[in-house]
Amino acid sequence: MAQSKYPKGLFFLVFTEFWERFGYYLMIGIFFLYMTTDANDGGMNWEKDTASDIYGTFIALAYLTPFMGGLLADLKLGYRFSITLGGILMGIGYCMLAIPEKWAFYTALAIMVVGNGFFKPNISTLLGNLFNDPRYKEKKDTGYNIFYMGINLGAFVCNFIAAIMRNKIGWHGAFLTAGCGMFLGVITFWFGMKHYKHVDVRKEPKPEDKPFLMQFVKVLIAGLLFAFVGWMIPDTIMGSDSTDAFFMFCIPVVYFYATIYKNANAEEKKPLGTMFTIFIIVILFWAIFKQNGTALTTYAEYYTDRESPAQITAVTEKFGFSEKLVAENKEVNQVDEQFRKIKGADGKPVKCIDYPNYFKNIDASKMPAQGQSVNLVNTEIFQSVNPFFVVILTPIIIAFFAFMRNRGKEPTTASKIAYGLLISALSTLVMVAAVYYTNNGINKASAWWLISSYGVITIGELCLSPMGLSMVSKLAPLRLTALMMGGWQLATSIGNKLSGVLAKNWDKFDNKANYFWLNFALLMFAFLIMMLLLKRLNKVFHEGKEN
Repeated sequence: MAQSKYPKGLFFLVFTEFWERFGYYLMIGIFFLYMTTDANDGGMNWEKDTASDIYGTFIALAYLTPFMGGLLADLKLGYRFSITLGGILMGIGYCMLAIPEKWAFYTALAIMVVGNGFFKPNISTLLGNLFNDPRYKEKKDTGYNIFYMGINLGAFVCNFIAAIMRNKIGWHGAFLTAGCGMFLGVITFWFGMKHYKHVDVRKEPKPEDKPFLMQFVKVLIAGLLFAFVGWMIPDTIMGSDSTDAFFMFCIPVVYFYATIYKNANAEEKKPLGTMFTIFIIVILFWAIFKQNGTALTTYAEYYTDRESPAQITAVTEKFGFSEKLVAENKEVNQVDEQFRKIKGADGKPVKCIDYPNYFKNIDASKMPAQGQSVNLVNTEIFQSVNPFFVVILTPIIIAFFAFMRNRGKEPTTASKIAYGLLISALSTLVMVAAVYYTNNGINKASAWWLISSYGVITIGELCLSPMGLSMVSKLAPLRLTALMMGGWQLATSIGNKLSGVLAKNWDKFDNKANYFWLNFALLMFAFLIMMLLLKRLNKVFHEGKEN
């Protein structure tokens, strides 16, 4: 019988992640919108800076807990049990968001954070273990690319389903759909259990690793104490109590990883040092990339032309002037181009200050009259642009690197990550151009600006994100693989939180181009640091390949 090119378990793990990403990105695609939507329309009616802070804190914590879930799986629980537990918890959390109460909202977030901690590092570790088989080892990078492409199919589809459910049923219908998707992921994982049962083997810790579990407990307690201190600090250091608490919590966690490096033997120190260096650098990538749910969602909602044909109803919402928005029922016949205030026939302003923000920078000829409405594509649909490009571009990226590999010129994993940072920086320049072209938001931007920016940053993402997972699988000591996957997630977590910190300042930039210039500068700084260290990092990867 001919040998399969890839382990059979790969495809079950891909479809498990397909459904997990379907649920997560459906929820996260409408999360910011749900928090900022008026209470009369079923939302939480919070200010954008508050919503950005909560959004950043949630996605940060969701990627912080994997270091704990990875450690527990390594030492005690095993990978399959941890993945199952995490998936069930996340499904419950998504469903709880359907309850329109604050207690349910915050409880759901806590449950999802814990669930993600058990799920994320361990499914990546299980995949890496499948490719440790000598028959498949050379295809590990490609395996992670396939994994990354497959799961983004779920992230692409989910926002269309979210729009349909939100338009037809409401916010609760969309959140319940996310929960159902997660439960389908768990069922898919169970069906493929026999194909990865043999690689769910916990590596026996060395004698000096026995205290790890106790260290974990100490780190957790210390982190909570540090977080409490951060929360109680008078005023704030970084803009909000939650931000201060988060970064204070990270101090003992980072120290914990530093002690792992300090206590490692000479053979392990080089690969660990390489990983930790890249972890620190890619924090800035995630700080920019994760603004798709905050700053770029705001740009899509208010600055982008979202008009659609009336025939497209499933993913469009009607938006216009209604009686409740106009204090005086006067005929609207003029739009002041300078101030965008509506005037009546006598030239005096009509009391219509509370009209939807979308119309503040719309072309005068497209302004609906009193009682009329326009069809607008749901904002969350733009969240599907990135996963769409992931699905389309992944085969091209795989083919390109295969072409380079066949000629002995394939870049190392570290080099791919460096190129990813540079390409991602270029994506922010697309948004700079969009702001200049639309006179700093006075006019609506074509949707193609956002689509183009997402397309460029997706190329950067494909050079960086799956390569990070592959790097950990290649360099991490076998006994600490899941814990190091947790370290990658920790770097992502810190970047996610910084994305919320940056997005919180969106309204403080009168010239929005300067906001995107800041993002460009941060990514270029990360790229330059990576290039300065690249020769040393590549040497470790070459040594690892030889070993």
